[in-house]
Amino acid sequence: MKPGACLVLCFALCLCLVEGQDKNSKKTSKEEPAKFNTKNRDACEMTVSGQEDLKLRITCTKPGSSYWCEYTGKPSICRPFNTNPKQYWHQISLELRKTTNACQDSAVLKPSMCQKAPADAHMKQVASSLKAATQKAAPVKPAQAKPASKAPPVKKAQKPAQTKPSPGASSQSEADKMAEEYCWESLQGMCSYFIGLFQG
Repeated sequence: MKPGACLVLCFALCLCLVEGQDKNSKKTSKEEPAKFNTKNRDACEMTVSGQEDLKLRITCTKPGSSYWCEYTGKPSICRPFNTNPKQYWHQISLELRKTTNACQDSAVLKPSMCQKAPADAHMKQVASSLKAATQKAAPVKPAQAKPASKAPPVKKAQKPAQTKPSPGASSQSEADKMAEEYCWESLQGMCSYFIGLFQG
């Protein structure tokens, strides 16, 4: 076979592979529901719908009950999301795994790859079965007039002294974040270790 024909064939093959990867990455980022467990071992599922304004629905079940919540946002404003949407959703699921209740602990989801993006890029909670339940459980009571009584003046509580985290702990958490963002999941422990060595 001639060298020119081989070169054209190789170029066409590379082009087909790149297009196939783009289609697969878009397909896996939205269509497949992601499953995860919270700290309290609630079994949760994450589904994404929409085109530009994305809607993230999280449904969780635990023994005896279940709950759900919805987030909306425009992560396409964030440039790293456009290059790797699968990583974006993976970071959101990691953030939710660290919570005790996936719908109660996070009003806004900000993956580390889009921390500096505009506010519209972040996923904001817009609905939750937990909010509806608390509104039904707590009916509004009219304020009653209380008789005036002399109470001793209230003293302001002193603020506890803030302790600064040790430099080793903060660099370790930074190392974990960097490893989570830049390393494959199976190598994150080793990456975190080496990043920690270089940082401190």
